[in-house]
Amino acid sequence: MALQYLRSLLQSTLPTSHQLCTRSLFPQKRRARTFTSTIPNQATYNQVIRGCRVAQKARKPISPALVDRPQMKGVCLKVGTMKPKKPNSAERKTARVRLSSGRVVTAYVPGEGHNVQQHSVVLVRGGRSQDCPGVRYHLVRGAMDLGGVGNRITSRSKYGTKKPKAT
Repeated sequence: MALQYLRSLLQSTLPTSHQLCTRSLFPQKRRARTFTSTIPNQATYNQVIRGCRVAQKARKPISPALVDRPQMKGVCLKVGTMKPKKPNSAERKTARVRLSSGRVVTAYVPGEGHNVQQHSVVLVRGGRSQDCPGVRYHLVRGAMDLGGVGNRITSRSKYGTKKPKAT
């Protein structure tokens, strides 16, 4: 009985002549590995010293207060200026904003001139101001209480400016 079972197993694992001819044209699915009594490769000395592989840490979001949201409404608490990091020299306009989620963040006001003041309702989007430490958000120009940049010719859509009338 056991002998017949072993013969049937052998015949099922051996390829037929048809399979031998078509193996290169139509590759067969790999069968599960059969049981072996050999010992698997052991770790080398260096692998033991270095230890197991460690998974990489998850990256921090650039704008953590806006996770899974493109923009968020907020109210300005304080408007001021900030000096940029070392090689640059200017006065960057910033606003402290309380978002509708309750978090308070510092946002950069892009463009030349603005009409933001305390209690203004603004729209906040993500995006760092690279030379201002701690500023991870931008205000959207031309939305809600924040007006667009006047007399802007290029990149108008970024600054909420309408197309000038042709004269």
